Amino acid sequence: MKKIIILILTFFVVSPNLAQKYWDVSSDREITWRLNENNFPHNDFIESSGRFISVISYYNIDENRHFNISRRCIFPVLRIKPNDTHSSYSREVDIDIMKLINVRGGWSGCEYKSLKNSVVDSVKIRGYLEVYSKVDGLFSVKSKYYPSTDKPLWCENYTIKNISNKKQYIDIPEIDILSTSRPQEGVDDEIYEFCIKSVGNGFYELEKGESLVFGVEIQAKEKESTFVNVNLQKEFEAREKYLEEMSNHLILKTPDSVLNTMFEFAKVRSTESIFETSGGLMHAPGGGNFYAAIWTNDQAEYVNPFFSYLGYKTGAESAINSYRHFAKFMNDEYTPIPSSIIAEGKDIWNGAGDRGDSAMIAYGASRFALQYGDKNIAKELWKLIEWCLEYNRRNLNEQGVVLSDSDELEGRFPSGKANLCTSSLYYDALISASYLAKELGVSPSNNYMKEAKVLRKNINDYFASNVEGYETYKYYEGNDVLRAWICIPLTVGITERTEETIDALFSPRLWTSDGLATKAGEITFWDRSTLYALRGVFYAGYQDRALPYLKQYSSRRLLGDHVPYAVEAYPEGGQAQLSAESGLYCRLYVEGLFGLRPTGLKSFDLTPRIPEEWNNISLSSISAFGGVFSIFVERYGDKLKVFIKDENGKIIIKKIIKNGSTFSVNFK
Repeated sequence: MKKIIILILTFFVVSPNLAQKYWDVSSDREITWRLNENNFPHNDFIESSGRFISVISYYNIDENRHFNISRRCIFPVLRIKPNDTHSSYSREVDIDIMKLINVRGGWSGCEYKSLKNSVVDSVKIRGYLEVYSKVDGLFSVKSKYYPSTDKPLWCENYTIKNISNKKQYIDIPEIDILSTSRPQEGVDDEIYEFCIKSVGNGFYELEKGESLVFGVEIQAKEKESTFVNVNLQKEFEAREKYLEEMSNHLILKTPDSVLNTMFEFAKVRSTESIFETSGGLMHAPGGGNFYAAIWTNDQAEYVNPFFSYLGYKTGAESAINSYRHFAKFMNDEYTPIPSSIIAEGKDIWNGAGDRGDSAMIAYGASRFALQYGDKNIAKELWKLIEWCLEYNRRNLNEQGVVLSDSDELEGRFPSGKANLCTSSLYYDALISASYLAKELGVSPSNNYMKEAKVLRKNINDYFASNVEGYETYKYYEGNDVLRAWICIPLTVGITERTEETIDALFSPRLWTSDGLATKAGEITFWDRSTLYALRGVFYAGYQDRALPYLKQYSSRRLLGDHVPYAVEAYPEGGQAQLSAESGLYCRLYVEGLFGLRPTGLKSFDLTPRIPEEWNNISLSSISAFGGVFSIFVERYGDKLKVFIKDENGKIIIKKIIKNGSTFSVNFK
């Protein structure tokens, strides 16, 4: 009876009418908001980043179809006091040059009119924000908003075209605003300068059909240095080149355009948030608060293993750099590695105690090392991995599961003295480390695969429980309310309680229109647990259960009221678009749908699964295990035909398997 109720409620839970849809997919790399009488007024925000800047653009279209934008410009390597996690120099900018422009056309004398009342036709996002509007039947306007790829610079391009039948006169005002920080604001009493300038200002005559291009630049610097010279067209071309590079790596193709497009967007958000700091390349979450810093979960656990598939050199370098930073804190006493290394690597944060941080590092670093396929890097990371595994072994309780002060939610929700997440990550790390030790020819002090087997039993003995009528897992001793992180065992191949765990995850107690509630009965959600859960359900072989929920989640995030990326949490952070969550979105497909699990520097297990309503899937230009390859899967009667091709398109492996069967791939 319980399962019948679940199936009935599932229809309502995944109904696409639960949330307003504002956007449509216009290509695999673009979404469009075409205004109609039902989808405005509306407001949203989007974060965009380059090596030295991150900007959160807050935009809205009001009841008169007027576009309004303000920006929070953040400069991660311009540090302010106190030099902590949140201490990036930032400024708010609410100037809209379009509202300052005046035009004179078919009116008498020197009468001018403002362009402030432009009416929006559509808005597009394709790695940058692009707005199309018209003004009183006189002009069409195209506006582009984007960060520089390699400068502390925000760029805005505007193209105005005369669509009237008469010559128009247009006055682009000069903007030249300079703001200087107080000497005591900078970490070493540096003084920072912040400027807003117009580009291409002046008085112009536009004949019928003629266009004018102008722009705005926003940048910051230390007072002793000089502002960079700006060529907005070259900056835009550099952004386009970066986006093109992302589109050519790790290409997902499914029969669902929404999933394909969100995957493309996720690659952008996860890779753009890498900053060039005095401590090397540092991937950072963003969200207006977290820059020039790394975490054991966001970077070491979530996004670094994704970078080892992507083939993006900058991403891989940032991952290796992050593990090197954490390795500095290994010690003979086995005191905890800090949860976060902040301020360009100059300080740490460990305010929540041991969150299971060494399990997070061991899990991420061992997978990264195997997938990256470079023996020298693997040897370097091995010391850190081995140390973290030993730390966890020393922190097993009497029941053989790992003790920690908290988990990645840092005490926001109870996690007891030992939680399911930490032990599950440790379990997976033991398996990866066993494969890696064999590749490196080292003899670890403990038999990691044997330890993993014992730990798996301990996890099931300690955490297995009937919670709210489901034979699933309690998250910690004494927990009697369903929690989102009961999904973790599924992601690491612990399958003893799979069906009831999936029933619980997709029950109305946990599943909401925004994915999983962190705790049953609460409104709080964190996308990271939803993305782990969907990956786990696919990996466990329940692709037809997972697909409707994946579709609902992806449509909500890509086409709904807050787009186009995975978010961190709500209410905390107001659904900030933290970048590592987008890496988790991509891993959902690589490790869930395709079931790719590393077993060596040049080998992996592959367990592809096609949902019943699909006939084919592919994942192309995978850069891992020492090469570049592509995986193509198509339905073949009641079986699957799998092709693996090299970077030249040559078939190197061809298999016919049952849907969900595993086979090993070895490139040696």
